Amino acid sequence: RRFVATSSKKTPTRSTSMTSDPSQSRPSAPSAGGPPPGVGRPGHAPLPEPSVIPEEGWHCGHYFYRFRREMFDGSIAPNHREQFLAALSPTGDAVPERLASYWISGHDCDFGIMVMDPDPAKVDGIHQAIMAPGIGRLIEPAWSFVSVSEVSEYVPSIEEYRQRLIKEGNAPDSPELAAKVAAYERRLPMMNRNRLQPEIPDWPSACFYPMNKSRVPGANWFMEPFSARNQMMAEHAQSGMAFAGKVSQLISVGVGLDDWEWMVTLWGRNPQYLKDIVYKMRFDQASAKYAEFGPFYVGYKADADAILQHCRLV
Repeated sequence: RRFVATSSKKTPTRSTSMTSDPSQSRPSAPSAGGPPPGVGRPGHAPLPEPSVIPEEGWHCGHYFYRFRREMFDGSIAPNHREQFLAALSPTGDAVPERLASYWISGHDCDFGIMVMDPDPAKVDGIHQAIMAPGIGRLIEPAWSFVSVSEVSEYVPSIEEYRQRLIKEGNAPDSPELAAKVAAYERRLPMMNRNRLQPEIPDWPSACFYPMNKSRVPGANWFMEPFSARNQMMAEHAQSGMAFAGKVSQLISVGVGLDDWEWMVTLWGRNPQYLKDIVYKMRFDQASAKYAEFGPFYVGYKADADAILQHCRLV
């Protein structure tokens, strides 16, 4: 399992004008230094400066590990314990915007971390600190997922939300409709900010799993018109709203970055709510017909010391 996202390669194209003058059939030579930085082709907007920082959203890393029990002879050595604690409690410039750690149920792995930051080096830096010489000999990676946060294309605009309410039976000129639209307009900036830069709730349980949308004949999500996909995602969102205050979620996108298309992170006030929401949403058409799921990991929030205690290493 690789921890590095794959890269893409674009093939440039070239066109020449067809004229009888050979001197005009050749493309003009670029200036010695090339175009100034950020300048695109004539008639096009200037290109952004090269950067690893997303134009919107943050890099997100989910990493899962197991301890190599065969390397232990009793409790973890004091120096390795201090190194592990330091890896999960970075300081100074190494501190990412978001970092949470969990001990994980089941035999697949012992603990997992979730890291978010605009800078991918800070995200991956936590993983590198865990795998650094010393403590790294006692730990092996079990699974990981690389993604970025985003505002989904299915989040309705103000006008789309208004039209949806009218379609549901609200009178176009009614005060009730106006009040609902105004309330949505006030909430939307905060909701989008939480999608891009989410706060990790201080809740005890969490569930993590990747997913794809199906491409099989008769259930190819990407061949459905946007209107149909939008309607199915609205139904899916409505199911989730029943768990407001009980479950919080983040859907980060791995398209072009990892093997699966999306990563679902669910935080629950109680693990029962995680079970309940996943079960309920399985009956939505977007999930029942079009969803494909990867491995599930369920964790319980814990700092580095609590992880070592839970794993009987101290």
